[in-house]
Amino acid sequence: MRIALINEFSQASKNKAILETLEKTVLDKGYQVFNTGMSYVDNVNDKEDDYTKENPRLTYIHAGIQAALLLNSGAVDFVITGCGTGQGALLGCNMFPGVVCGYCIDPTDAFLFLQINNGNAVSIPFAKGFGWGAELNLQYIFEKIFDPPTGMGYPLNKKESQNKNAKLLMEIKSKVSLPLIDALERLDKEIVVRALTPRFLECFNANCKDKDLYHFVHRLLEGSSQ
Repeated sequence: MRIALINEFSQASKNKAILETLEKTVLDKGYQVFNTGMSYVDNVNDKEDDYTKENPRLTYIHAGIQAALLLNSGAVDFVITGCGTGQGALLGCNMFPGVVCGYCIDPTDAFLFLQINNGNAVSIPFAKGFGWGAELNLQYIFEKIFDPPTGMGYPLNKKESQNKNAKLLMEIKSKVSLPLIDALERLDKEIVVRALTPRFLECFNANCKDKDLYHFVHRLLEGSSQ
């Protein structure tokens, strides 16, 4: 399994701790982790000049774009994201087809979301309630997310109907949403290009299984460099 961790700017200072906890939980399973969002930037006052091309200011909007491209292209199987409250990243991800993101405050949320809704992303609050023992809560959340099998239902006798609804939700989303490339082409090009960070591209280029998305991303990059 390939997993992307996508931090947005307000919680970039916690990226290292979150990454270490995630890797501690999943690397022994043979999973790969890609840290595609923001890492800590020293002396940042949230001005454009405080950021670099390698580590630009990414909001939860950019986190949603990264998640959509990585999941729809097959570059990763699961996304861990979040922001101060977790709500913005949740909304940013769920705007797009092919992404079903759950909101996880504690391990019970993680377990129920994976067993009932069987989604492919979670958004976690990395500021609200993120106090003493937060790294333990994160570890237990990650353990519940990455402890297969998923989609087993809860209670177990509800598995059939819950799986049917989870599948139906994804089908409905594909019908009511624009195809991903069409949706991204309607956005301000700068918003999309900003999400295409070097660490995102490292994961995307190595693992993308969708030729159309691959060429779309690189057309954007070529256009932005001219």
